[in-house]
Amino acid sequence: MTQDERQAGEGMSVAAQPGRRGTVRPIRLLGDPVLRTPTDAVTAFDETLARLVEDMFASMYAAEGVGLAANQIGVSLSVFVFDCPDTTGQHRVGALVNPRLVSTGGDVEPDMEGCLSVPGLHYESPRPSFAEAEGVDQTGAAVRFAGDGQFARCLQHETDHLNGMVFLDRLRGRTKRRAMRDVLAAEWSQ
Repeated sequence: MTQDERQAGEGMSVAAQPGRRGTVRPIRLLGDPVLRTPTDAVTAFDETLARLVEDMFASMYAAEGVGLAANQIGVSLSVFVFDCPDTTGQHRVGALVNPRLVSTGGDVEPDMEGCLSVPGLHYESPRPSFAEAEGVDQTGAAVRFAGDGQFARCLQHETDHLNGMVFLDRLRGRTKRRAMRDVLAAEWSQ
């Protein structure tokens, strides 16, 4: 997921910012089968997972995103990271392993949405204005995240990725048809 007004690490010291020791990995683009395959549950909470999470943060920040799922860097594990503002403008930062979207609600709001795996293309996509997701962090401790606005959209968007979906799958009608034409014409899809 992308956001044009991104301010990575706002309110955080450089030392505390996740991903600063990570390796930037290439983002997989629409058409790569890994993006259409549901991910596998994480079973080992070890240094390999910690390194993956660090690399995911580094990759997300390098691509100027607000969220990134593991399959977007070619790893078919159920993990996503985020640094995304909520409606108050506060950045919510974290990693969610083996997530489950437990509730959505509020008004269904159309808002512009994009994706690091679909670069340069943004479409109005309706999503519920509130979302709550639970799972564990990279150490295996239970976590729950809830929020509204952009953060709710991020939780839904990244959970979709782990289920083998991209935001284009949520589009309908003319918007969907225009998006498919734009994808076919995109330089990166050639």
